[in-house]
Amino acid sequence: MDFIIEKALPSDYQLFADIIQSVWEGMPQKEWFMADNAEYTYKMLTSGRGVGYKAIEITTNKVAGTFMATIPGLEEDNLGYDIGFSREQLLLTAHMDSVAILPLYRGQKLQYHLMQEAEQELKQRGIHYLLCTVHPDNHYSRNNILRQGYHVVAQKEKYGGNIRDILMKQI
Repeated sequence: MDFIIEKALPSDYQLFADIIQSVWEGMPQKEWFMADNAEYTYKMLTSGRGVGYKAIEITTNKVAGTFMATIPGLEEDNLGYDIGFSREQLLLTAHMDSVAILPLYRGQKLQYHLMQEAEQELKQRGIHYLLCTVHPDNHYSRNNILRQGYHVVAQKEKYGGNIRDILMKQI
Protein backbone atom coordinates (compact mmCIF):
# COMPACT_ATOMS: atom_id res chain seq x y z
CA MET A 1 0.00 0.00 0.00
CA ASP A 2 1.08 3.54 -0.73
CA PHE A 3 -0.04 6.59 1.21
CA ILE A 4 0.01 10.33 1.03
CA ILE A 5 -0.08 12.57 4.08
CA GLU A 6 -2.42 15.54 3.85
CA LYS A 7 -3.05 18.40 6.23
CA ALA A 8 -6.48 18.21 7.79
CA LEU A 9 -9.09 20.87 7.26
CA PRO A 10 -11.41 22.05 10.02
CA SER A 11 -14.20 20.23 8.18
CA ASP A 12 -12.35 16.94 8.82
CA TYR A 13 -13.17 17.08 12.54
CA GLN A 14 -15.94 14.46 12.35
CA LEU A 15 -13.77 12.13 10.26
CA PHE A 16 -11.06 12.39 12.93
CA ALA A 17 -13.55 11.73 15.72
CA ASP A 18 -15.04 8.73 13.87
CA ILE A 19 -11.63 7.11 13.25
CA ILE A 20 -10.53 7.76 16.84
CA GLN A 21 -13.76 6.22 18.17
CA SER A 22 -13.45 3.21 15.86
CA VAL A 23 -9.87 2.55 16.96
CA TRP A 24 -10.80 2.96 20.64
CA GLU A 25 -13.75 0.56 20.32
CA GLY A 26 -11.46 -2.08 18.81
CA MET A 27 -8.83 -1.87 21.54
CA PRO A 28 -8.80 -4.66 24.12
CA GLN A 29 -6.98 -2.33 26.57
CA LYS A 30 -9.19 0.75 26.43
CA GLU A 31 -7.21 2.49 29.18
CA TRP A 32 -4.26 2.75 26.77
CA PHE A 33 -5.98 5.34 24.58
CA MET A 34 -7.88 8.47 25.54
CA ALA A 35 -10.33 8.98 22.69
CA ASP A 36 -10.89 12.62 21.68
CA ASN A 37 -14.46 13.46 20.75
CA ALA A 38 -15.80 15.49 17.82
CA GLU A 39 -16.29 18.63 19.92
CA TYR A 40 -12.66 18.66 21.09
CA THR A 41 -11.36 17.85 17.61
CA TYR A 42 -13.47 20.62 16.06
CA LYS A 43 -12.25 23.12 18.68
CA MET A 44 -8.60 22.25 18.06
CA LEU A 45 -8.81 22.29 14.26
CA THR A 46 -10.76 25.57 14.09
CA SER A 47 -9.08 27.56 16.88
CA GLY A 48 -5.53 27.52 15.55
CA ARG A 49 -4.47 25.56 18.66
CA GLY A 50 -4.33 22.28 16.76
CA VAL A 51 -2.87 20.90 13.57
CA GLY A 52 -4.09 17.69 12.05
CA TYR A 53 -2.89 15.32 9.38
CA LYS A 54 -4.44 12.34 7.68
CA ALA A 55 -2.87 9.39 5.90
CA ILE A 56 -4.72 8.49 2.72
CA GLU A 57 -4.27 5.19 0.91
CA ILE A 58 -3.62 6.19 -2.71
CA THR A 59 -5.39 3.36 -4.53
CA THR A 60 -8.67 3.52 -2.61
CA ASN A 61 -8.48 7.18 -1.49
CA LYS A 62 -9.54 6.00 1.98
CA VAL A 63 -8.28 7.66 5.15
CA ALA A 64 -6.13 5.11 6.95
CA GLY A 65 -5.24 7.14 10.01
CA THR A 66 -5.23 10.54 11.63
CA PHE A 67 -2.94 12.56 13.85
CA MET A 68 -3.45 15.78 15.77
CA ALA A 69 -0.97 17.98 17.61
CA THR A 70 -2.09 20.78 19.91
CA ILE A 71 -0.47 23.95 21.19
CA PRO A 72 -1.69 24.35 24.77
CA GLY A 73 -0.03 27.66 25.64
CA LEU A 74 -0.49 28.44 29.32
CA GLU A 75 -3.63 26.28 29.69
CA GLU A 76 -3.59 24.04 32.76
CA ASP A 77 -3.45 20.88 30.63
CA ASN A 78 0.00 21.77 29.26
CA LEU A 79 2.20 18.77 30.07
CA GLY A 80 5.09 21.16 30.62
CA TYR A 81 3.65 21.93 34.06
CA ASP A 82 4.17 18.26 34.98
CA ILE A 83 7.88 18.50 34.27
CA GLY A 84 8.61 21.95 35.72
CA PHE A 85 8.75 24.06 32.57
CA SER A 86 9.13 27.82 32.89
CA ARG A 87 6.51 30.16 31.45
CA GLU A 88 8.72 30.72 28.41
CA GLN A 89 9.09 26.98 27.81
CA LEU A 90 5.33 26.43 28.18
CA LEU A 91 4.74 28.93 25.38
CA LEU A 92 7.13 26.99 23.10
CA THR A 93 5.47 23.61 23.75
CA ALA A 94 3.22 21.45 21.59
CA HIS A 95 1.51 18.18 22.44
CA MET A 96 1.73 15.31 20.00
CA ASP A 97 -1.83 14.65 21.01
CA SER A 98 -3.68 11.86 19.30
CA VAL A 99 -2.92 9.28 16.64
CA ALA A 100 -5.35 6.67 15.39
CA ILE A 101 -4.55 4.13 12.67
CA LEU A 102 -7.29 1.81 11.43
CA PRO A 103 -6.43 -1.89 11.88
CA LEU A 104 -6.25 -2.66 8.14
CA TYR A 105 -3.42 -0.14 7.73
CA ARG A 106 -1.26 -0.87 10.74
CA GLY A 107 2.36 -1.86 10.20
CA GLN A 108 2.86 0.76 7.48
CA LYS A 109 4.73 3.26 9.71
CA LEU A 110 1.85 5.72 9.46
CA GLN A 111 2.19 6.94 13.06
CA TYR A 112 5.80 7.85 12.29
CA HIS A 113 4.98 9.62 9.02
CA LEU A 114 2.07 11.56 10.49
CA MET A 115 4.10 12.70 13.48
CA GLN A 116 7.02 13.74 11.29
CA GLU A 117 4.77 15.87 9.10
CA ALA A 118 3.32 17.63 12.15
CA GLU A 119 6.78 18.09 13.63
CA GLN A 120 7.93 20.00 10.55
CA GLU A 121 4.98 22.39 10.75
CA LEU A 122 5.39 22.91 14.49
CA LYS A 123 9.08 23.69 14.07
CA GLN A 124 8.19 26.32 11.44
CA ARG A 125 5.74 27.82 13.96
CA GLY A 126 8.57 28.28 16.47
CA ILE A 127 7.79 25.34 18.74
CA HIS A 128 10.84 23.96 20.59
CA TYR A 129 9.38 21.25 22.84
CA LEU A 130 7.23 18.32 21.78
CA LEU A 131 5.52 16.45 24.60
CA CYS A 132 3.26 13.44 24.53
CA THR A 133 1.88 10.76 26.79
CA VAL A 134 1.71 7.03 26.30
CA HIS A 135 0.57 4.15 28.49
CA PRO A 136 3.73 2.38 29.72
CA ASP A 137 2.43 -1.00 28.47
CA ASN A 138 1.55 0.25 24.97
CA HIS A 139 4.84 -0.98 23.57
CA TYR A 140 4.05 -0.41 19.90
CA SER A 141 3.21 3.26 20.32
CA ARG A 142 5.86 3.85 23.00
CA ASN A 143 8.65 2.30 20.89
CA ASN A 144 7.52 4.24 17.83
CA ILE A 145 7.77 7.48 19.79
CA LEU A 146 11.16 6.58 21.31
CA ARG A 147 12.55 5.80 17.82
CA GLN A 148 11.68 9.37 16.83
CA GLY A 149 14.03 10.83 19.41
CA TYR A 150 11.71 11.29 22.38
CA HIS A 151 12.73 10.29 25.87
CA VAL A 152 10.70 9.62 29.01
CA VAL A 153 10.85 12.58 31.39
CA ALA A 154 8.19 11.57 33.93
CA GLN A 155 5.49 9.09 34.81
CA LYS A 156 2.28 10.55 36.21
CA GLU A 157 -1.40 9.92 36.72
CA LYS A 158 -3.23 11.72 33.93
CA TYR A 159 -6.69 11.69 32.37
CA GLY A 160 -8.69 10.70 35.42
CA GLY A 161 -6.08 8.57 37.20
CA ASN A 162 -4.52 6.66 34.29
CA ILE A 163 -0.76 6.13 34.51
CA ARG A 164 1.12 7.66 31.58
CA ASP A 165 4.74 8.13 30.63
CA ILE A 166 5.38 11.73 29.57
CA LEU A 167 7.87 11.87 26.71
CA MET A 168 9.71 14.88 25.31
CA LYS A 169 11.68 15.83 22.25
CA GLN A 170 13.41 19.15 21.62
CA ILE A 171 13.35 20.49 18.08
